[in-house]
Amino acid sequence: MPESVAKVALRDQLLTARRRRPLSEVGAAARAIAAVLAGTEEVRRAATVACYVSVGSEPGTTALLDRLADAGKRVLLPVLRRDNDLDWALYAGQSSLAPAGRGLLEPVGPTLGVDAVAGADVVLVPGLAVSRDGMRLGRGGGSYDRALSRVPVGTFTCVLLYDDEVLDAVPAEPHDRPVSAAATPGGLLRMR
Repeated sequence: MPESVAKVALRDQLLTARRRRPLSEVGAAARAIAAVLAGTEEVRRAATVACYVSVGSEPGTTALLDRLADAGKRVLLPVLRRDNDLDWALYAGQSSLAPAGRGLLEPVGPTLGVDAVAGADVVLVPGLAVSRDGMRLGRGGGSYDRALSRVPVGTFTCVLLYDDEVLDAVPAEPHDRPVSAAATPGGLLRMR
């Protein structure tokens, strides 16, 4: 089976499973992931953290964003451009977010450019699954693979997932960028 077909099939399976998760599980997972990340050395040391605003049944980031801001971190959030690339803007609390295309919430402040993510000490990204070697499966737009290609080697890059979304393998293509860790309600998994 070609990788692109395998990706589509796995994506459909994972999205269906996410839609079936009870809201109570989504909320509990969000709180647990925020606690896991707050306990990591990389996040504690970071001055700037690139994150995102979760949507739908993704593991929630609301508690995480507020926790990062309360800890004095400079938090960058993505702003989706027309070409599916990501620009970045500063998070200034929940009231600084506004509805955007595709059901997203984005910061309303000035954008900092697509390369702003390269200055982050920690980069937290969404995904649908990750393999044990760090290959992340996203939603298929390529936005985060482009962003991750701008992040310096050695930067702590972490995907936020549910425990059952860490898989032995995921289909990958040459443009896919690996992450160095996965944060789940069950803890932090560092990739080999």
